[in-house]
Amino acid sequence: MKTFLMGSAAMIAIAAPAAAFAQSTGSSDFEDSIIVTGARMDQGVGGVKIPDSPKAKVVLGQEIIQAQRPGQTINEIINLVPGVSFTNNDPWGSSGGSFTIRGFSSDRISQTFDGIPLNDSGNYAIYTNQQVDAELIQNVNVNLGSTDVDSPTAAAVGGTVNIQTMEPSDEYGVLASASYGNILADGAGDRPYFRMFGVVNTGDLTGHGTKAWFSASRLKNDAAFANYGKVYKQQYNAKIWQDLGDNGDFIALSGHYNQNRNNFGGSPLRANAITGDKSGRFYNIAGGSPCNRITPTRGVADVEPSSNYCGTDFERRYNPSNTGNVRLNSKFTLTERLTFSVDGAYQWVKANGGGTTVAREQNFTTGGSFTGNYGGTFYFGRDLNGDGDTLDRVLVLQPSQTNTRRWVGIANLAYEISDAHRVRLSYSYDRARHRQTGYAGFLDQGAEPFDVFPINDPITDAAGNALQKRDRKSIAELNQIAGEYRGQFFEDSLTVLIGGRLPFFKRELDQNCFTTSAGGFVDCVPESQQAAYLATRPYNSNEATTGRPTGSALPQERKLKYDKFLPNVGATFKITPNISIAGSYAKNISVPSTDALYNAFYFPDGSDAAYRVAETSDSFDASIRYNSSKVQAAITGWYSKYKNRLVTAYDIDGNGTDTNLGPVKKYGIDSSISYSPIKEITAYLFGSYIKSEIQNDAVTGSCVLDSDLELADLCYVQNGVAYLRTAGKRERSAPKYLFGGRLQGNLGDFTMGVQAKRTSSRYMNDINGEVGPATTSTGVTKIIAPGAKFAAYTVVDLDIRYSLASLGMEKGAIQLNVSNLFDKFYVGSFSGGLDTLASSSSAFVNFGSPRAISASLIVGF
Repeated sequence: MKTFLMGSAAMIAIAAPAAAFAQSTGSSDFEDSIIVTGARMDQGVGGVKIPDSPKAKVVLGQEIIQAQRPGQTINEIINLVPGVSFTNNDPWGSSGGSFTIRGFSSDRISQTFDGIPLNDSGNYAIYTNQQVDAELIQNVNVNLGSTDVDSPTAAAVGGTVNIQTMEPSDEYGVLASASYGNILADGAGDRPYFRMFGVVNTGDLTGHGTKAWFSASRLKNDAAFANYGKVYKQQYNAKIWQDLGDNGDFIALSGHYNQNRNNFGGSPLRANAITGDKSGRFYNIAGGSPCNRITPTRGVADVEPSSNYCGTDFERRYNPSNTGNVRLNSKFTLTERLTFSVDGAYQWVKANGGGTTVAREQNFTTGGSFTGNYGGTFYFGRDLNGDGDTLDRVLVLQPSQTNTRRWVGIANLAYEISDAHRVRLSYSYDRARHRQTGYAGFLDQGAEPFDVFPINDPITDAAGNALQKRDRKSIAELNQIAGEYRGQFFEDSLTVLIGGRLPFFKRELDQNCFTTSAGGFVDCVPESQQAAYLATRPYNSNEATTGRPTGSALPQERKLKYDKFLPNVGATFKITPNISIAGSYAKNISVPSTDALYNAFYFPDGSDAAYRVAETSDSFDASIRYNSSKVQAAITGWYSKYKNRLVTAYDIDGNGTDTNLGPVKKYGIDSSISYSPIKEITAYLFGSYIKSEIQNDAVTGSCVLDSDLELADLCYVQNGVAYLRTAGKRERSAPKYLFGGRLQGNLGDFTMGVQAKRTSSRYMNDINGEVGPATTSTGVTKIIAPGAKFAAYTVVDLDIRYSLASLGMEKGAIQLNVSNLFDKFYVGSFSGGLDTLASSSSAFVNFGSPRAISASLIVGF
């Protein structure tokens, strides 16, 4: 089906389910979808179509995407899908956010772009502020709970989000849109948002299906809450398409480049995150903006930061990124029954995140005299601030830098045995070179970095060594073979899918720093000084005695391999023309993240203590569906059982810590119903219930008398071993329920929609601690903070669109969007760990986006 972009979120005709690429090009022929488009479809009601698919899937098309705010991240838009929860760090979509499906965090969800994985190759995170412009998306397929058999993923146990960009039009066309917005909330002041977008369709250039589109966008907005920080974003996209004959074969080459310059938008966890008091949510940073650093004096031991803490605020942490990819998609019909498809990509990433630190001009003198980074502090052994002495402590920038180069390939060969039976074989390849460094950079007198990428011009010591806080190189490689059979029986009443994949994961790890503890802490020593450093800190594994190493483990390389056969089966059965049932089973694997693997370097290679096991799970889905001309409804029950459940917590600087929770059970219900009494009105309701239960208590380092954990009875000691009371508790961040809906009316040139969603309370840690009073062993009553429980919230959005067709502008429109209509104050994303205290200095929160309004003018021809 030919498509043409018509609006800022422009109307795009969406292909039938069989033509909507589920993930890779090869997967499209084997999968059906639930289509949510915001407009009527054949055999659908209110824009919701529920096909006979074994897996629960939802695909959002341009018709509903266009109703959302231009420039919004696609992860916010799919909040209308049952089981999905996304919280935005700002109203505009360019500051990131928190994303879960069925309670699984984003590092357990595979997100793909025209079949190519977008998750970080090291920690598997999804960066939602770096996604493709929504105007270019033809549809988004949300696969709940399982992956495709050819999916090149190392960690997707919670589902997949598959983004498909539009096919170029056969006709020439140009579209442009301009948007302006602002935050409309008490105390916000002026926080403007500007965005411009344009796309050009070349049309068929040769008369033989050679066509292309090219697009560009720019966005700028102020920080959502603080008086410091701005977001600048620019993005460029292109796709060149060539039809091959008239049977659907094609080859397409696409390119994408995104550049973000933004600050961290959250803040250290404050009392109003618990109390819900929104009066102080808009604030001035403590260190001032602008501010002035101290003027150094020769012969004086100057110490930064100054009394006003200039440059040290959390909000001053930059999070710049340059990301891009080149993608290939293709399909070739070799014979009447044999089809071959190839998808491939090359991706690159240059990004960092983190704040400032105090570096010392002196040498590190414990056990010798060294430069480098020791215990998290830089020692440069030279004058850094130009005052002529080496006595000072000087503020410098010290982000964690990542550079990635990644190659991906997916090949599928499908054979149609008969009209009712098909098989396919696939091979997937994914190789990422992941370079992680931590150079320091200079700041100007106002504590602004001269370059947000210190790697471009790092600070060196007197000998010319560019010192780092981390220095490692990783290769993450996947070779995967898979197969799948699809059969239809009993006059197509029964459809069966039987498949499986066999991934072979390899991790090549090169740690160039000394590992100093089981927590993965490192000392980074220039090569010329390493022998002298090691002489005073000899490493001993103590395997024969305590089993606890001492000293500093040498820089070293290790190779790890993981593999497991993962079956994937399902079936649907039509009981009547209106009622069907479906079920599926999938086994999944999640390979430990890079951080978890490097943390094990303190233990001898090959020892049990050094091995990090992979998480595995068994997932089951069962659905019953009803379809009629006016009502469509579905209820899906699901159950997942995990071994070695791996969860990652990030501190205020973005450093990750992995925890193995052991066995965990998760189950729940996803449901939706749509109703259209007349063609001008559509209504859609959805809801989810999620149960998460940790099975065992977790071992911890201690349970100190009168500590917050001990006072809350959340830890205990048994036979000399300390435990946390995690058994029977919910996993951190997982909501208990989600429900919402959308009501849309169309009257002439006007379209108006209202959508709402409620999200339940969530816990900060895995022991489900809460802030409250307690009495110590000495009889003193005090407030303790062994965790936090963040309150439930409801967000309502409004959209109004007026078509300019009656005024002679067929493709023009004016669109108004209001997000968080009632200005609900709530906690969106937050840090959290196994037993993170709400009072911890590393705890932080991102408040949910305040009420904001934007207006967009869309013109095209």
